Amino acid sequence: MVVTEFIREHMDVIASDGHRVGRVDHVKDGQIELAKMDLETGFKHRMIPVSWVDHIDEHVHLNLTEDEAKERWQDKQ
Repeated sequence: MVVTEFIREHMDVIASDGHRVGRVDHVKDGQIELAKMDLETGFKHRMIPVSWVDHIDEHVHLNLTEDEAKERWQDKQ
């Protein structure tokens, strides 16, 4: 289980293949909102579920590759 209080604003989000997929804007209701002003997110707010998080250190590490994450993330409504 991921303890969401360890996820902080501005942490890099790293896919399982080592590629950076974005930066945390904030966490709410089991979702991580990736920052809009980021090349990796296409300058849009993207939402990913906390369930994709494998572990947290100085970064948020996902259990999906970059391509899998980008295929499955959601645009913020």
